[in-house]
Amino acid sequence: MIKVGIIGGAGYTAGELLRILLNHPAVEIVFVNSESNAGNLVTDVHAGLIGETDMRFTDRLPLDAVDVLFFCFGHGKSTQFLAEHPVPDGVKIIDLAQDFRLAAPGNDYVYGLPELHRDAIRSARHVANPGCFATCIQLALLPLAKAGLLTADITVNAVTGSTGAGVKPSATTHFSWRSGNMSVYKVFQHQHVAEIRQSLAELQPGFAAAIDFIPWRGDFPRGIFLTAVVPVTTDALTGFTGRQTGNLDAETVGRLYADFYADAPFTHYSPRAIDMKQVVGTNKALVHTDVFGQKIVVTATIDNLLKGASGQAVENMNLLFGLDQTTGLRLKSIAF
Repeated sequence: MIKVGIIGGAGYTAGELLRILLNHPAVEIVFVNSESNAGNLVTDVHAGLIGETDMRFTDRLPLDAVDVLFFCFGHGKSTQFLAEHPVPDGVKIIDLAQDFRLAAPGNDYVYGLPELHRDAIRSARHVANPGCFATCIQLALLPLAKAGLLTADITVNAVTGSTGAGVKPSATTHFSWRSGNMSVYKVFQHQHVAEIRQSLAELQPGFAAAIDFIPWRGDFPRGIFLTAVVPVTTDALTGFTGRQTGNLDAETVGRLYADFYADAPFTHYSPRAIDMKQVVGTNKALVHTDVFGQKIVVTATIDNLLKGASGQAVENMNLLFGLDQTTGLRLKSIAF
């Protein structure tokens, strides 16, 4: 059994992680740490787990009793925790914050997007789990980067549920403001753009196009739905088709995506238009494409707490410990 410790156990991502791991056939949860809730039942905070566990939060950190730690902190706190608490060399870490997502000298964290780094994750010691918007946008664009088609500025609009802002209430998350409302934030300045650019450049060296990303707050609790408009320049199209008068047609683009994700157990290309309810409550990502002249319009959708956070973290744990990537993650979507 894989012995697991969860640190920062009171938030939404930790609650989803617990929901998955309590039913994972190869996992034993050793502790769930939360200083503010120490001694309280886990179900006092994560009420959806009533009947699933009688565990209590602890303020202790028995780091030498686990095989893997999940950091469910807010951004910036993982670095601080590691500076104050040496982790035994044999313990693997999966960090759900953004502290280690960008490559830097001395950073040995593998960026944990399985569709891009599956083999590297298998041999990693530390994994930086991608951001939720970053996951969805990358899955929408990676096949085009692989084909060298990202040479013009890209426009992305994406809407996310209120859980994407975390469990702590704020002016833009409480029900009376969010319900029946829409708004934009961090226009062209979202922190996830840097990790998106990093991944696209791996597949398309020299990638320099702008990603004009406009995030939206939606009036629903969970899920991400995006559209990306990708103009394809004549030079890129010629390089893709090998002909000066090559055509950009819907069938060719759809096949490009289907082939790229053929071995991905959770990311699927759909030839039909998609909607968010197809993925909410699951670890799936769905991607669809349309072609209008020399523009590709990509739609993509994920559950921000699962494929965008805790579900993907369990994918990474499965890979780290030599399990099938899908173990414990065949979650059912909402039928209607």
